[in-house]
Amino acid sequence: MTQSLLTLFSAGIWWVIYSSAIAVVPALIVWLSLRWLEKTPVVFNRAYLASLLWALAAVLTGGLVIAAQHGRAPGASIFTLPWMRASLVVDMLLGAWLVWWMVPRVDARRVKPTSACMAVALVMVVAMVVGTAIRR
Repeated sequence: MTQSLLTLFSAGIWWVIYSSAIAVVPALIVWLSLRWLEKTPVVFNRAYLASLLWALAAVLTGGLVIAAQHGRAPGASIFTLPWMRASLVVDMLLGAWLVWWMVPRVDARRVKPTSACMAVALVMVVAMVVGTAIRR
């Protein structure tokens, strides 16, 4: 009983540590793209917080990807599964909502939803390019 609780606690700690390290690059991309799209400065620490929450959800989704590949042929695309494509869309919608909801401009107004969607799309493009380059 105690061993399983300690294992679960340790997994939760590592989940947060890895997600906080992973969230730095998306936060920089979001911050730079929102500065460019909104033509006014945005708050970086809120961009990092939104990216951190998004990364926590993405790492959890990544665990589902690893579980979905169990028993499949190596090298098979995970995007052939319709629920995997749907989880990617839900992940992008969550990211756009978090960026729109959490990242203010310095004039205390929210960023435009289209800017939040574009920032999330840029992060996803970079993630797909890096993921494809690492896999090959």
